[in-house]
Amino acid sequence: MHRLPAFAAQLKEDLAQAMRLNVNRRYWGTFQVDSVAFSRLAGEENTLRWTNFSAPAGQIAFSLERKVLLAVLNYRYGKAKSNAAADDSAVKVTATEERLAVLLGQQLAGTLASRIESNLPAAAAGAEDEGFKPAGAGLPAKGGWVISVTVSDPDSEGGQPLSGRFLFALDKPLMASVLRGLQPERDPVRRAGRNQAPLGARLQVGLQGRLVSKEMELGNLFDLRIGDVIPISMHRAEVLLDDSRLFTAAVSEHKGKLCLTSFEDVE
Repeated sequence: MHRLPAFAAQLKEDLAQAMRLNVNRRYWGTFQVDSVAFSRLAGEENTLRWTNFSAPAGQIAFSLERKVLLAVLNYRYGKAKSNAAADDSAVKVTATEERLAVLLGQQLAGTLASRIESNLPAAAAGAEDEGFKPAGAGLPAKGGWVISVTVSDPDSEGGQPLSGRFLFALDKPLMASVLRGLQPERDPVRRAGRNQAPLGARLQVGLQGRLVSKEMELGNLFDLRIGDVIPISMHRAEVLLDDSRLFTAAVSEHKGKLCLTSFEDVE
């Protein structure tokens, strides 16, 4: 469990970046992420409104403090800046507010799921790949793990920044994925290959070509039509690493692409 702060630091940066994206700034405005921390659900969180999001990888319960939700709602529709002194209990709950809570929850849960997936080995990451979908309301189990994210708006009215939090409650399968992604790498091959692009995307290959000539009889030349292929016998190509010859290879055409095949070691 001593590695959980490392995950919290990663998630803090992910959430901050997600909230700064143009598509999300219309909701979050000048809000910033102050802290991210793990704790256990003690039971007093039952007074909050929770929305569940499910995927094959597990379930995330999400809760956003209403004062933050109302500030986001007001910013989204251009009504006013955040106000730390505003009394959210005096504001009637609307369908628009409830829809916005689900939308924000799904976006933020997706950011959390992406962080969990990116920490997992490539073979296990596929299980986290499918998106989280709303699964209705419901209280998370007492004693489970919860991630508390504190946010604030320094551009609030009245000189005092509005501060609040939102919570993620993880079920056991997802929490197991978090811990599995934080395990130290003991396999150097696995460690080196983790989060790397496929070999084909990382391998830089240069191709040097030259014009070739072919003698043809005049009658055969006049018989050519658009789309005809002139067969040309080519010498084997040399494959070099820097200035060292490694292989020779035959050059062939496949569906409009030049390919190297029939590799032979250079003696």
